[in-house]
Amino acid sequence: MDDQIRIELEAAAFRTLRAHLMEKRADVQNIDMMNLAGFCRNCLSRWMQEAANDRGIEMSKDAARELFYGMPYDDWKAQNQTEASAEQKTAFTKSFAENVDPKD
Repeated sequence: MDDQIRIELEAAAFRTLRAHLMEKRADVQNIDMMNLAGFCRNCLSRWMQEAANDRGIEMSKDAARELFYGMPYDDWKAQNQTEASAEQKTAFTKSFAENVDPKD
């Protein structure tokens, strides 16, 4: 397999993951994803932002989130996100420290 085909397959897999998270499983809370998997939708949007910036394409955090979520982040939160419990917040503090680089 050549590099171009590999890149196209990786991009297709990413688009499928994004669609799954945004369309089929919008009910899954970001905090639960972070606590279980060590990443969430916001991480995915940040990775897109970092990839753009690494290529000299200026992209803000808000622009990256809107690109990933397909709408302003605050709109998506209002439609899909629920208030986190104390237990979720405690687990998140640990997961965030373990999985997110301090420079982020």
